[in-house]
Amino acid sequence: MATQIKIYYHHTDCGGVVYYANYLNFLEEARTEFFSERGFSIKELAEKGTMFVVARQEIDYKAPAVYGDTLTIKTRVSEISGVKIIFENEIYNQNNQLLTNAKTVLVCVDKNLKPQAIPDEVRSKIS
Repeated sequence: MATQIKIYYHHTDCGGVVYYANYLNFLEEARTEFFSERGFSIKELAEKGTMFVVARQEIDYKAPAVYGDTLTIKTRVSEISGVKIIFENEIYNQNNQLLTNAKTVLVCVDKNLKPQAIPDEVRSKIS
């Protein structure tokens, strides 16, 4: 699955380069779209007592994104277990240059933030 992000001035630092922490927002947007394309609303899941929290985040920055770029974020699930989903992302610019590799570990929790099994309906549609 791929998500497109256009880089605006507010994404950048004083040098016109995307501020490193903004990649966390881009990854969150890509995961939200990943769930949405499979028929799930993160908000509706949370209202029903199923939430996903980031337990671990890894990012390798290969090259900078800059003001005016259009990024493509490729998202896939590399592993799913009882309570955990591992997402892997690659971020490319409009020249198809790899800018970033990322790995995000999500844990499924209930409304009290206690780990719970990923619902079968979710598991079957994202694996």
